[in-house]
Amino acid sequence: MSSKKTGVDILVVDDEQVHRYMLCTMFREWGYNCIEADDGDTAVSVVERRDFDAVLMDVKMARMSGLEAFARINQLKPSLPVIIMTAFSSVDDAVDLMKRGAHDYLTKPLDFERLKLTLMRALDHHRVEERKREPRAEPGQLDTQIIGASPEIAELLEMVSYVAPTEATVLITGESGTGKELVAETLHRNSERSGKPFVRVNCAALAENLLESELFGHEKGAFTGADRQRDGTFMQADGGTLFLDEIGETSAAMQVKLLRVLQEGELQRVGGDQTIHVDVRIIAATNRDLETEVEQGRFREDLYYRLNVVTLEVPPLRRRHGDIELLAENFITRFAEKNRRTVESVSREFMLHLGAYPWPGNVRELENAIERAVILMRGSQLTEKSLPLAIQKHIHEHPQNSGSKPATLQEAEKELIIQTLKETGGNKSEAARRLGITRKTLQNKLQKYGVQ
Repeated sequence: MSSKKTGVDILVVDDEQVHRYMLCTMFREWGYNCIEADDGDTAVSVVERRDFDAVLMDVKMARMSGLEAFARINQLKPSLPVIIMTAFSSVDDAVDLMKRGAHDYLTKPLDFERLKLTLMRALDHHRVEERKREPRAEPGQLDTQIIGASPEIAELLEMVSYVAPTEATVLITGESGTGKELVAETLHRNSERSGKPFVRVNCAALAENLLESELFGHEKGAFTGADRQRDGTFMQADGGTLFLDEIGETSAAMQVKLLRVLQEGELQRVGGDQTIHVDVRIIAATNRDLETEVEQGRFREDLYYRLNVVTLEVPPLRRRHGDIELLAENFITRFAEKNRRTVESVSREFMLHLGAYPWPGNVRELENAIERAVILMRGSQLTEKSLPLAIQKHIHEHPQNSGSKPATLQEAEKELIIQTLKETGGNKSEAARRLGITRKTLQNKLQKYGVQ
């Protein structure tokens, strides 16, 4: 039975009494409550009896090692962030613990500024986990430009509502064109930093030397053409949010420099030696599988774990089929106004083509297709003839997906589900896999359409 706690409680686990005393004295100065444990077994026993907001634990201890103690604590309280303290000789053990779920690690002797930053991030992570236990947030309460009513988008927005008010570093994953930047903007708009800058950097759009200058700034004369001192985007975003898009495209050298800012909250301009402290929330995005990139040596493991405090996956459009019509209607209205066109009606075939196409380019491809259609439309009705040739060709080659009877996307979706269930002999798990949705989502749609 956990005892009731007040304030922020940190558990310090170390078999060196002097080290525990020093850390607890510092934590109390920072406004935290500090509880001590003299070994791993003591820590496990204390965690069983009461709740904590974070644990700072040494790896090497006399009776029970940090590795064993973490395994026991993680089993008892999976959401409790544990920060590992380790000597350089034990870094491999610390990284292994991070793979198993530890929040972060710090090498001894501790850098107290880095400890403070790491602890703040751990507490943010814990707050996110605690918010998940609260009643489900209503997506409509968020300030967002994300359009969609599908279960997949509702789930994403619910997670955003938990994460946005915290300071947690967020990694947004998803295919190109799914709207990762919109998710980043929503996180910023609904955070306490919303009144401060939101700065975007596309890491794939710049060569390495230009990206370094873009991020960190440069001193006058640092390189040819540097005729004046310039602040980088980290400094431009100070107090606000920096969105690092396509983080998976950065070089190994740039990853080292980014890691330093994440660890220590400080940087140096290119060509300079002045240390500059910045207060920036980092949101990163990638369409790569960073775990695979780490395994293949193309992305730093320690940087990945520091970016991956909270991960939000943006679903591809093919997994949120029910949102296509909502998105299309929004884009038609927007581009008709932008291009001074009058759209009085939309043909049934136009909407059926949209519903039958797999959209490999996701929402961005749909947006471009609608803009093209509005620009090229003849008369006041949108027809399938104004859609890109790739879409028309796909429908011509896969006529079974388009059909001729359904008049709406909902009816087209219902027929597609029924057909897929027939092809799988009624196997709902296999049908869900082929449709690119979860079995629960399929079950909800079957109930919605009255299909048994």
